[in-house]
Amino acid sequence: MIDQHKIVAIVTGGGRGLGRAMALGLCEAGMHVVITSAREYEEIKKVARDANDKAGDERIKPVKADVTEEKDCTAVVDFAISAFGRIDILVNNAGRGMKYVSQNFMTKPTKFWEVEPETWRTIIGTNVNGPFFMARSVIPHMLSNKWGRIINISMNHETMRRKGFSPYGPSKAALESETIIWSQDLEGTGITVNALLPGGASNTGMIPDGVPDEIRLKLLDPGIMVPPLLWLISGEADSFTGRRIDASKWDTSLPAVQAAQRAGESSGWAL
Repeated sequence: MIDQHKIVAIVTGGGRGLGRAMALGLCEAGMHVVITSAREYEEIKKVARDANDKAGDERIKPVKADVTEEKDCTAVVDFAISAFGRIDILVNNAGRGMKYVSQNFMTKPTKFWEVEPETWRTIIGTNVNGPFFMARSVIPHMLSNKWGRIINISMNHETMRRKGFSPYGPSKAALESETIIWSQDLEGTGITVNALLPGGASNTGMIPDGVPDEIRLKLLDPGIMVPPLLWLISGEADSFTGRRIDASKWDTSLPAVQAAQRAGESSGWAL
């Protein structure tokens, strides 16, 4: 395991919500982080500026990039190498959710045939193709280092099956399949691939304005992702791959290995 102060991570969709929380968590742990956003460039610049002011160092660097574009993904990796000299961790967090289908998705399901084809393509492009393009771009560098972590941000299996949740549910089911297959493809390389999920709806930009208070009060804090994320990139997790961790089940009062055993699940669907 390399010195954590020399570890370099990429967090896609790092301007808000889960991505912002994870990027700041990595930064506070002493790592260097490249954060991306396709649309909220001013937001990721502010995240980087605030974090760097606090750290007293250029710990986080922002890049405007669309993960649905292969050339953008390659450019992000090239930027990370140029800025920090290496790439060790990829957090595939950038995603588009059900609010692109309907602002009322929390209370009124949309039938799959009512989804506009362009909306379907947009969500699938971001949530399925984006992680592939990013992973494909970082893998040569991780193979060269003989160490790396790919962490795909997933969701509850129940939500993948939820009525009216096309195409968001299918996109995350595909991401789980990517997780388990990639972990097998990378067996013996020193690179692990796992999924990490909050374990429920979280208080992020995925939730539209106007959601009833009784729903919003139950939303999880994005910071719930940080403790399991930090364990997944630790040396203790070297043999933990092809699995998923439910952050809502992570017990911070336990030793990290025990917390991981409690919160860990099979990626995809267990036979």
